[in-house]
Amino acid sequence: MTPRERRAPPAVWLLAVGQTTGYASLYYIYPALLPALAAGTGWSKATLAAGPTAAMLIAALGAPFAGRLVDAGHGGRLLTFGALAGGAALAALAFATDPALCVLCWVVIGFAQAASFYEVCFSVLTLGFPDAARAAITRVTLVAGFASSLAFPAGAAMAALWGWQGAVLGFAALQLGLTVPVNLAGLRLLRARAPAGGAGAPPGSPAARAARAAAFRATLRRREFWLIGALFGLVALNHGLLVTYCLPLFADRGAGAGLAVLAAALIGPAQVAGRVALMLNEGRVSAGAALRLCAAMLCLAAAALWLAGAAVWLILAFAALQGAAMGMVSILKPVVTAERLGRAAFGAVSGTLYMAPLLATALSPQAGAVLLTRGGAAALIAVAAGLAVTALAVAAVLHRGGAGDQ
Repeated sequence: MTPRERRAPPAVWLLAVGQTTGYASLYYIYPALLPALAAGTGWSKATLAAGPTAAMLIAALGAPFAGRLVDAGHGGRLLTFGALAGGAALAALAFATDPALCVLCWVVIGFAQAASFYEVCFSVLTLGFPDAARAAITRVTLVAGFASSLAFPAGAAMAALWGWQGAVLGFAALQLGLTVPVNLAGLRLLRARAPAGGAGAPPGSPAARAARAAAFRATLRRREFWLIGALFGLVALNHGLLVTYCLPLFADRGAGAGLAVLAAALIGPAQVAGRVALMLNEGRVSAGAALRLCAAMLCLAAAALWLAGAAVWLILAFAALQGAAMGMVSILKPVVTAERLGRAAFGAVSGTLYMAPLLATALSPQAGAVLLTRGGAAALIAVAAGLAVTALAVAAVLHRGGAGDQ
């Protein structure tokens, strides 16, 4: 990493804060408030999971369209209006006492996620910092790794003070009062440096647009595209199942409320630790080796959670392994996409590629609810472990095919 890359522009740090508070408010709010939501509404886990599932389905289906809008120069508008719409939907969600209205609010949140989460932010950074995208993305993920550390304690505290409705309003205030302003400020600074760095440049000539379309079609025919998508989809489903229901899983393993919240909050710092480790070993560890390491760590994390019934402290080992692995994955997704599949039509390529992990994440709340209801915590942990083992096998196929290590 060059000295210039180490001096990240203020725009990067502002967008990093926006991603942190955005994920805390629009994603981690559900697992953070799940006990309070269940107690306050009296709805079943399946009913409660319907909203987040709908949101992630919308986010997944909207990802390719959002990517094309980024390629067309509208990434800044997406980040801004997505964050604003998400905050408004959260405010409405606090007063949605009917399941149908709740799902409707989550549908709007899904559009907000598609417009303002990592995929769009990373595409904006990749196009805005063509020579230092990896450094910019790393810094954003280092900060945003604390989203769960913010959401779980804040959610527990607000729910204890104000109930679930007051807690949801608190997250809405965080989204509207902080996420939206810092996104606006970061994008303004990014546009200001466009003459020097090319950030925010409009799409090129018709010939350039045709070239991007041709590159996109060619990418869809590449074996690496589908293998990488499958790998990230398996990893996302594993993580979605475990993090969404981590509090009831921890309780089933014998953890008290305090230890459960502590372990859940540790996942964020563990993500940051994983990202720092990846950054420090950037020149020594290839992308393929890092992907295999992440899959192996997820296998160990599932094993630790399974064994925590006999030794409850293993819940902390689970949080460390799961968080560190997913922290590295969040960096590797855009980096592998750009390095292996190219930057031509990057928004469209990454948006289409990430449909798999986004759909997997969308399915995880409902799938987890079914597993918990029919098979208990043991069934959910076993399925998550199977997903991790399969992901490790796919990573090995990538390695043998030469797609993961060069």
